[in-house]
Amino acid sequence: MTGPESEGSQVRRAVCPGSFDPITNGHLDIIARASRLYDEVYVAVMINKSKKGLFEIDERIDLIRQVTSEYANVRVEAFHGLLVDFCKERDIPAIVKGLRAVSDFDYELQMAQMNNGLTGVETLFVPTNPTYSFLSSSLVKEVAAWGGDVSHLVPPVVLDALTGRLRQD
Repeated sequence: MTGPESEGSQVRRAVCPGSFDPITNGHLDIIARASRLYDEVYVAVMINKSKKGLFEIDERIDLIRQVTSEYANVRVEAFHGLLVDFCKERDIPAIVKGLRAVSDFDYELQMAQMNNGLTGVETLFVPTNPTYSFLSSSLVKEVAAWGGDVSHLVPPVVLDALTGRLRQD
């Protein structure tokens, strides 16, 4: 089959990359929205060996899998190296990124242009839900470390893991 009919049979894939240390409700909002637009959505958990996260990669992957389990088309994998290589290996033509503010756009536009120039992968920017426009994993960790209430910023299973981890440290 050729023409427009055959295009409909092609699997539409995208990736939502990040460190997700920990995953927040803002991240989940972007993943959920991407899962409605694409047949398959990969959540690519970045491995940065030079940076010590609060959660190990396997713990992050487990938490993300738990909180995205209602989305049958979401897959969670770790990656290191260039995101465009992750995309090329899995035939993923699109990166979905949430934008919180203009400052995000400046950095993300440079990354999008570089990624497109390297391999032709496109980046789609999704404006963050205003409820989460201030939210970052770093802020969640900092507020939680000082005993602040972050229960409305992360899923319950993440809150349990976060408070448990902070009690250990």
